[in-house]
Amino acid sequence: MSNLQGKVALVTGGGGGIGSAICRRLATAGAQLVITYNSNQDNARATANSLEGGNHLALRCPVDDSAAQANLAEAIGEKYGRLDILVNNAGISKGVAHDDLDGLDDELIDRIFRVNWRGAFASIRALAPLMYAEGGVIINISSIAGRTGVGSNVAYCASKAAMDSMTRSLARALAPRIRVLSVSPGWVNGDYARSMPRALIAEQEEKTPLGRIAEAEDVAEAVYAAVAQLRFSTGDIIAVDGGRPLG
Repeated sequence: MSNLQGKVALVTGGGGGIGSAICRRLATAGAQLVITYNSNQDNARATANSLEGGNHLALRCPVDDSAAQANLAEAIGEKYGRLDILVNNAGISKGVAHDDLDGLDDELIDRIFRVNWRGAFASIRALAPLMYAEGGVIINISSIAGRTGVGSNVAYCASKAAMDSMTRSLARALAPRIRVLSVSPGWVNGDYARSMPRALIAEQEEKTPLGRIAEAEDVAEAVYAAVAQLRFSTGDIIAVDGGRPLG
């Protein structure tokens, strides 16, 4: 399947579990990938080198550094001359019990919002001009936590709710040139889930109507569908949670 042949896609945090799965799916469909990272250089470069096709690139660009984002946009413009797909995947969190109000200190709150929300907005602000001429798609990787208020901490939940709100606002503002959607996973079988007690994950699986938590590839398939198949959709929040809110 090569219906993204000639397209250029950027995935922030593309060396991680979900990010690398998204990169692989888009590359399989023919896209050229730009993978950005903050500290995970080895994984980002390994992902870029493993992708189908060629002309892929891994670059360091912290999403909360607006100057670096501007430099990134210039570099992509010089190398590719366009950007068709932007996936805002980079994000951070830390487990803090929701009733531990003192445990969620100001520094952590600010860092979560700086990376998860401001970083995604800064990426869009810097890179949207490359997408205007040909049109494009922006996918924000949010979370079921933004809707349910259940997640690793209160600030994380709020940052993902803010991301979904931004998706709706910018879908209106950037139309018709650019479509903007959120892909919203529940639990994903990655490093974080594997660090949790098995009993907790089993409980989540039991409460999920489809009987399991997501794999990174489930998220990647949703991103691909949003980009290549849901061509008349914008401003929508696409759940990849196995029906967990119904459990």
